[in-house]
Amino acid sequence: MASSFTVCRLHTIGRGSLVKCLQKVDTFLHRNIGTNVVAVQEEKNGFKSLNAVQAERQEQAERSVLISCRSRTNEKKFLKYIANYGDIQKYFFYESYGMYAVVEFANKESVASLFEGTAIPSISHESLVPFKSRLLSMRNLDSVDLPNQPSGKKRQAQTSIPINELIQRLSKEESIDQQITSLTEAYQLTEENCRLRFLVCSLLKDIAAGFFPECTIKPFGSSVNGFGKLGCDLDMFLDLDGISGKKATMPKSGLFLEYQMKRANLERIVTQNILSVIGECVDQFGPGCMGVQKILNARCPLVRFAHQPSGFQCDLTANNRVAMKSTELLYLYGELDPRVRHLVFTVRCWARAHGITSSTAGAWISNFSLTVMVLFFLQRRSPPIIPTLDHLRDLAGPEDKSMIEDNDCTFVSDFSKIQLESNTETLEQLLCEFFEFYASFSFRTLSINIRKGKEQNKPEVAPLHIQNPFETTLNVSKNVNASQLDRFVAVCQESSWLIQQNNTAPSRDGTKGKANITPWGVSTLLLPSQVAGIKSRKRRIFESSSDRIKSLLESLKNTNNQQNQS
Repeated sequence: MASSFTVCRLHTIGRGSLVKCLQKVDTFLHRNIGTNVVAVQEEKNGFKSLNAVQAERQEQAERSVLISCRSRTNEKKFLKYIANYGDIQKYFFYESYGMYAVVEFANKESVASLFEGTAIPSISHESLVPFKSRLLSMRNLDSVDLPNQPSGKKRQAQTSIPINELIQRLSKEESIDQQITSLTEAYQLTEENCRLRFLVCSLLKDIAAGFFPECTIKPFGSSVNGFGKLGCDLDMFLDLDGISGKKATMPKSGLFLEYQMKRANLERIVTQNILSVIGECVDQFGPGCMGVQKILNARCPLVRFAHQPSGFQCDLTANNRVAMKSTELLYLYGELDPRVRHLVFTVRCWARAHGITSSTAGAWISNFSLTVMVLFFLQRRSPPIIPTLDHLRDLAGPEDKSMIEDNDCTFVSDFSKIQLESNTETLEQLLCEFFEFYASFSFRTLSINIRKGKEQNKPEVAPLHIQNPFETTLNVSKNVNASQLDRFVAVCQESSWLIQQNNTAPSRDGTKGKANITPWGVSTLLLPSQVAGIKSRKRRIFESSSDRIKSLLESLKNTNNQQNQS
């Protein structure tokens, strides 16, 4: 579900500093979020594991509330009222079907105090479901309520910037390396967006905790692996492994207590039953949860719904531990070398611009498959930029041992044990080499395998074979057909030629105005492809770069004229 989403910058408030903050703010901030992206973790000497990052963010989320601001008021008055219930640690505002505020208190007691001062709505013509959540509404009795729906006012979408705007931005950079960095900053998740994702998980946990008090709900996939793009879905995992009593030791003699529990023949049936009940509760009791679907017969059963206050499309799964390990692995690779994330974001953006990937199900290459292809390419550099999964497994200690349904998901968690080889290739070199690598890759006979870090013979007949890093008998690209693979190869060949022809920034000549910005470098790769003759990889027709640039400039000019007229 697409929704409007505008965020102001994140505000941090220390103890005793609220008064100073209030002196500086007078009205709601409606600024779009900037491109100065804060990483998922603070920059420190060394690395922080994904588990540590998640634990910290979950603790922050449990001290936070989400407030719908239904009435006109200013920021100063809002904060002064909320501060009556406890010290505010951080806060920010955003728009999604109305104005919302995320407020993080210094402790959980402040949330409890806020609850004590919160009233149940008085509605005469409807009946209320008496479920109290940390999704609240702020009303101003001295002002008229605002409809909590999108108005005619222009709002920033909860997606990355439009492709034409991105091309303009990249065309202003001085080098291809700067273009790739700028693209990453424009597309990756912001600090505020990450916090909101963990808060939505925490709100959902409040519902599930009625049945499973010790459960946790964690985001996984793009939301936390470091490769998430603004607007991506929120994938969540209901974790019941941490409940107490599972590791209790049975005495050799004497009395012993154990819980009485329902039983089922298969763990899958248990998972389906749990998600069925949680899905029903989300549908009936979850404020802001819309369009709930229980997709229980899928290979991985899930509950899908739209969380309207945040604008996220959500998928809740359980017993999906392999996906959690895949998330941890991608996070680790992204932390080892900054070039990994930069290259993945650029290749993903390029692929979406050419229809190689899609947000809908089909025969397209998935973002996960594309990410694995980038990782494999980086393992094949000389010297390698990132290690193989087998090498990471060999470095693992006893505490890293992980067997999930007979799948070896073991790899090292201590970053200090990983010694990287010295590879000084630039982002520009890597992007050019990526296109050349896959433009000539023997997909017909070879398989991509990041566990071994080298090509292997295909174990099955499929146009594209990418081995699942942990469930090694599975092909993560099994859905891709020959036509889509041919298109990928053809566009790689075209892009390799294009970036070599347009690798130098044009002279500015002191000109001003958007219409005079000439796309070059990465920006030319985002123009519509002119590949023809897909059925035969040897038969390709390239439109000249100048013609393509001219076509784009006309498009940008028309867009600017429309904006000026509006």
